Amino acid sequence: MTAGTMPLAHIGIVGGGQLGRMLVQAAARLGCPCTILDPDPDCPAGQLAAEQLVGSCHDADQLRQLAAACDVITYEREDIDSTALSELAAQGHAIYPEPRVLAIIQDKLTQKQYLQQRAIPTAPFVALDQPTRQACDEFGYPLVQKARCGGYDGRGVQVMRSAADFVHHLPMPSLLERHVPIQHELAVMVARGQDGRSVAYPPVEMHFHPEYNILDLLLAPANISTDQAAAAQALAVRVVDTLQGIGIFGIELFLDAQDQLLVNEIAPRTHNSGHHTLDAHVTDQFEQQLRAILGLPLGSTAALSPAAMINLLGAADYRGTPVIHGLDDILAQPGVCYHWYGKYETQPQRKMGHVTVLNPDLNHARTMTIRIRSQLQIRGTTHG
Repeated sequence: MTAGTMPLAHIGIVGGGQLGRMLVQAAARLGCPCTILDPDPDCPAGQLAAEQLVGSCHDADQLRQLAAACDVITYEREDIDSTALSELAAQGHAIYPEPRVLAIIQDKLTQKQYLQQRAIPTAPFVALDQPTRQACDEFGYPLVQKARCGGYDGRGVQVMRSAADFVHHLPMPSLLERHVPIQHELAVMVARGQDGRSVAYPPVEMHFHPEYNILDLLLAPANISTDQAAAAQALAVRVVDTLQGIGIFGIELFLDAQDQLLVNEIAPRTHNSGHHTLDAHVTDQFEQQLRAILGLPLGSTAALSPAAMINLLGAADYRGTPVIHGLDDILAQPGVCYHWYGKYETQPQRKMGHVTVLNPDLNHARTMTIRIRSQLQIRGTTHG
């Protein structure tokens, strides 16, 4: 890039959901126009981007058109055509994180095998091409079945605590993973630049909805020791440096009952566990992703305040145009940061936005977010 030339780059984003929307907002601050590829003409990111290509993220022709129109391509989801992206990268198009990295991560089996082959600690697992009761019985309970591809927001994951739970198995190629007794579920966001330098955000603590397996509450910083936090950051950086990827990565971790850190999953993109950085850190995860893929210096990951975050989910039994109840009440509270994703239709448990509460006392922030969850409801125009 030539110093002083604006815009810095025209950015292509594969996928137009809320992560893409927040990436477009960060790009606007840096003076970078964005083009979105997404099949939904009303997608959240497309509402704000300079241009949108309406088409499938698996359409090689659409991906070629996106590459031709943009200086650099990134993505906000894993369920895209990594083979087509690899062909474009071989032709000289800048795509970050690199398609070879995406290909490793988007299949949860190859991801786990990659970790295992490099002696990166992770829960024991076996491949499961055809789910059978015998295979699960032989592996032993409790276990976690994970779909190899396509799972997100609790989809594609099934916990089986005993043989009786096999009736709920996922009928698809997957893997079986040992169900690990844990103290904390953690996440560390790591950015790695084109110069090979990596920076890590402080670990956060994640609590998941017991039924839907969606992130229910995030606490930043995590309630772990200073040594454990440093070890979690070091392990997350090791994972990203091993991949030699460029961009931002969400590294989900377990701290097990024996105080051992295990890598659960890797996301080659911004992540729900990093949304609090929009309000609570010097450089948020979306700007950090842009800095990394554009070859700019990575920003400070320092925290400005402790924070608690909840997702705003569509209420049960409601669909249709969103109707928000209780917004005035929560916006009147100090330290509340409200983010709406621009989705025109709600449905049960759909992510519609998030709220981050900033407070010097993390316990107070946690109490406030729990109260906000009961105060604010996102219903639809159709009930039942």
